[in-house]
Amino acid sequence: MANSAQARKRARQAVKARALNMSLRSRLRTAIKAVRKAVVGGDKQVAQQVFVASQRTIDSIADKKIIHKNKAARHKSRLSSAIKAMGAAAAA
Repeated sequence: MANSAQARKRARQAVKARALNMSLRSRLRTAIKAVRKAVVGGDKQVAQQVFVASQRTIDSIADKKIIHKNKAARHKSRLSSAIKAMGAAAAA
């Protein structure tokens, strides 16, 4: 338990920050799942549109330092690769 007023305030702030961070992290996961679902759906055009929308979410969360910028780049790269692979699979 926090003993000083400063420590009590920091504890209160930490609770609020944690709630916000969890909310943003959940939004990130939802955006990634939406793209994966669109890829599984098979419509490349829809998957591309969902990917563009989710890119903004991923970048926004990385800018807020909820996740590292390299992790954001890795997610975007893998999702983009999955969408590009859809075109190759359809052409084959």
